[in-house]
Amino acid sequence: MVTDKDYYEILGVARDDSSSKIKKAYRRLALKWHPDRNKSAEAEKRFKEINEAYEILSNPKKRQAYDQFGHAAFSGGMPGAGQGAYTSYGNLGDILRQAGVSWGGFSDPFDIFESFFGGQSPFGQQEQLPTYRIVIQQREAVLGGEKEVNIDDRKKKIKIPAGVDSGSRIRFPDFYLLIDVLTDADFARQGDDLITEKEISFAEAVLGSVVKILTIEGREIKLKVRPGTESGTMVRLRGFGVPHLRGRGRGDLYVRFRVKIPQKLNRRQRELIEELSKFK
Repeated sequence: MVTDKDYYEILGVARDDSSSKIKKAYRRLALKWHPDRNKSAEAEKRFKEINEAYEILSNPKKRQAYDQFGHAAFSGGMPGAGQGAYTSYGNLGDILRQAGVSWGGFSDPFDIFESFFGGQSPFGQQEQLPTYRIVIQQREAVLGGEKEVNIDDRKKKIKIPAGVDSGSRIRFPDFYLLIDVLTDADFARQGDDLITEKEISFAEAVLGSVVKILTIEGREIKLKVRPGTESGTMVRLRGFGVPHLRGRGRGDLYVRFRVKIPQKLNRRQRELIEELSKFK
């Protein structure tokens, strides 16, 4: 790794910019900073940074890994770093020097490829679909549905499949969509399971009761509270969790009971509690 600077800042692009904008920025900077054209002391370092940034951001898989984990995705601190899809192959200048190709006589560094690779740039051969990010609510991720988004300043209606989670990437005909899911105040998610909390009174916990629970779809379910239920007890409702993104079925919904302890007691209530405390 040549640099620990932010790759988007190096190329002067935004995190949601398309691959075509990233390529355009790279070409402009590569021309400006190539050591054969720029004789300043920092030219070689800047050129290597530019090529490293473009190598990562021009590849959808590497870009997704960088967006999620930063530079750690390509260092020894990440499992598989430096292997497989994340292997670094050096920068453009190094490749050309090893091949014995000079920049001399070429006004545009990409003109070299028209001569060296028979008229086709390898960057053109590896053109990738752009990746965009979208932030959605937990309920939208669980239930799916249609959503309007802005793609390259154009509004598009897309279908969010039920069961997506943060990090899910959906492929559309001409782009990828990377999903970020916001946390929900009522439902915590663990895989395809959901967890919600239900507050019950001290009397309900001691004597037992029937309470109403709302699922993430808004469906009302009656749930039995067994006598002697302790705070933190969890009950599982099968099949009321997150739809499996691949395959049929759903996860489960877990209800965690929280017993509300009264803060103030009148005289009679205190006497009853004291009587209750005698039974162990």
